[in-house]
Amino acid sequence: MKKGIHPEYKPAKITCACGMVYDTYSTRGDYMVEICSNCHPFYTGKQKLIDSAGRVDRFNRKYGRKPLA
Repeated sequence: MKKGIHPEYKPAKITCACGMVYDTYSTRGDYMVEICSNCHPFYTGKQKLIDSAGRVDRFNRKYGRKPLA
């Protein structure tokens, strides 16, 4: 690597709103995030699935559209 052209890479603490703290390295330094893998619904299994098929059918009935297939 060439000297003098790269930013300083230093230890950093990433703090989530849920209270989880991750120690890593960054050019940015310490910072906070709103959501992490500890509290994200996708990773915790608390994700709510939306019934989009029912919404599409309701839209088609309301506006008189026929199904495509």
